[in-house]
Amino acid sequence: MKPAILVTREVFDEVLAYLGEHFAVESNQGDTPFTPDQLAQRLAGKAGALTTLSDRVDAALLARCPELRAVCNIAVGFNNFDLAACTAAAVMATNTPGVLDDSTADFVWALILATARRVSESERTLRAGLWTGWRLKQFLGTDVHHATLGILGFGRIGRRVARRALGFDMTVLYHDGQKADADTERTCNAVFVSLDELLARADILTIHVPYAPSTHHLVSARELGKMKPGAILIHAARGGVVDDAALAAALQSGRLAGAGLDVYENEPALNPAFLAMKNVVLTPHIASSSEATRHAMAMLAAQNLVAALTTGKPPNLLNP
Repeated sequence: MKPAILVTREVFDEVLAYLGEHFAVESNQGDTPFTPDQLAQRLAGKAGALTTLSDRVDAALLARCPELRAVCNIAVGFNNFDLAACTAAAVMATNTPGVLDDSTADFVWALILATARRVSESERTLRAGLWTGWRLKQFLGTDVHHATLGILGFGRIGRRVARRALGFDMTVLYHDGQKADADTERTCNAVFVSLDELLARADILTIHVPYAPSTHHLVSARELGKMKPGAILIHAARGGVVDDAALAAALQSGRLAGAGLDVYENEPALNPAFLAMKNVVLTPHIASSSEATRHAMAMLAAQNLVAALTTGKPPNLLNP
């Protein structure tokens, strides 16, 4: 008999067909998120699962699913996994790095341009029938060209964002826990600086660090207070890295000119203060959401699951 697996959310038909060649597949094509209890019930007797960030895999769940051997996220992030608990239960955990980097970097630039040039605000005015004609001082925005771009987190996505800045003749600064090699800095035209210098000099600050206990509220009231007055903050990494309440206060006070946000603390809930702000561009966690990229993410997660349950060596193992 084929091992039984669970696909916790809707995926592409081609992914289900591929998994069906190897497993007895139970899928949630209705796409209604499972509660923790429902997820545990569905995983009972399953050898593996294709999961998303809405699926919490922790010690409590694993204790109810003793036959589970692999959980494979359709995401590069994995803060929904308790990796220590997975390791203790001999459950392999994987993610999907690499395949979404360029699409996410593209979207970061969509947020940068939309925020700096007040695209969402002006479109709302037009659609509401409130535009009365051209005026010299109408929707004055911030120039992106020749501005200083600050990148907090200089991994795969941060570097791709930096390379795209070359076309805007920007000064690019970055801060990371580890300084990049000279070739990477040269290719990206990026200069390493301290966190405080990054905050003080960036006209536009974009965040690209994973969420973990060590990065919880990495950007809080202290960091926001050190940012250049009139700067713009872009966040498409993970909710919780930024203190959303502190960010709302910085925007309300006028210290920051605007923000472009794709991720939030406690999403899908978000701080209601953001909804009332004209200078904030809001999107629902879609930075990687091109058809080709989401298809590649789901297929890579499926390939991880097949490898995990057939060879025990998935290519993107998080807890070796």
